[in-house]
Amino acid sequence: MSHFYVIGMNDSPNPDFSPEILRIIQSHRVFSGGVRHHEIVRSLLPQQAIWIDIKSPIDEVFSQYEQVKESIVVFASGDPLFFGFANTIKRKLPHAGIFLYPAFNSLQMLAHALLIPYHDLRIVSLTGRPWHEFDHALIERSTKIGILTDHVHTPAQIARRMLEYGYSMYVMYVGINLGNPEKQSIRKFSLQQAAAESFQTPNCVILEQNGKNMYRPFGIPDTCFEYLNGRSRMITKMPVRLLSLSLLDLHEKKNFWDIGFCTGSVSIEAKLQFPHLHITAFEVRQEGRELMEINSHRMGIPGIEAIIADFMTYDVSDLASPDAVFIGGHGGKLPEMLQKISSCLAETGTVVFNSVSEDSLSLFKASLPAAGLVCKEEIRIAVDEFNPITICKAERSKN
Repeated sequence: MSHFYVIGMNDSPNPDFSPEILRIIQSHRVFSGGVRHHEIVRSLLPQQAIWIDIKSPIDEVFSQYEQVKESIVVFASGDPLFFGFANTIKRKLPHAGIFLYPAFNSLQMLAHALLIPYHDLRIVSLTGRPWHEFDHALIERSTKIGILTDHVHTPAQIARRMLEYGYSMYVMYVGINLGNPEKQSIRKFSLQQAAAESFQTPNCVILEQNGKNMYRPFGIPDTCFEYLNGRSRMITKMPVRLLSLSLLDLHEKKNFWDIGFCTGSVSIEAKLQFPHLHITAFEVRQEGRELMEINSHRMGIPGIEAIIADFMTYDVSDLASPDAVFIGGHGGKLPEMLQKISSCLAETGTVVFNSVSEDSLSLFKASLPAAGLVCKEEIRIAVDEFNPITICKAERSKN
């Protein structure tokens, strides 16, 4: 079984390692870490040291590890279990022995310098990751957010995204080269200032609310939305939206498809109430692109993937399987749509359809068996003087 000694460090050019760590370094022959780490510790390594760079593709790094028949000393940034390389070792070599020697991570060092308590800091890593978890934290109006950045998700890009969706109620602290006394820099910015800046790397960010907060309603008033051609009836009304989302049981779901999103009201409401969701919304009308753009920005809801295309002809094979689907429009192809949905629906997936007529209700229920689905619940609701709506929930048949 492989053994790894994983040593955390900061960017100080003169690391203050304990006597125990120095003994580990002197008694081993194979070392690994990033290029930056190698530059810092080079003078401490034994004369016959072998160094394995940690770089992409990571599978090649582990192929080199597997050829080594002795323990490996790995240098990593900060706490190697904090979005760090020790987690990668655990994932790639679950039976490996790991001896851990952590240091403070960069967000801890930034909080220390600013005297900001960090026990309630919402941590997000954007290092090689998409915006999803950051959007989640924003939509939940987290009061303090700590962010690990990269060359794409820079402090300036973070500030621009926040301003674009109306999250102006934060101040930004940026720590650069933390732990290196010659290069370290810590600065405070408004989001407007940060959006116009260029930042050296490596850096990290702490966002802190300035006392104001953005309203987060439970149920978005219909008047908040831009309508399709100004037609107020072309929207899933708020009580119907909330009831539909309730039947989808979105607390337990991960991937939500909204088919025929029109104004985007269902997707936006779902993301506001359940910001952990990955949402893909389909709309055949080109006007839908602008409506989703306007309404998601108006409500402060980033992260919805809007696809303008006919769902029935769109190739969904590259999308994650949905475990929740809302049918807001079917273009007269409801049986065929249910078949397509069923072909990629997760085993525990749920489908909800809102019927405005007895004919569409009958067609929906009659089309379920051929799609391997069964109606589990239906609720009839009327919210105004127009026709009542029947909300139907379907799941996979257990037979």
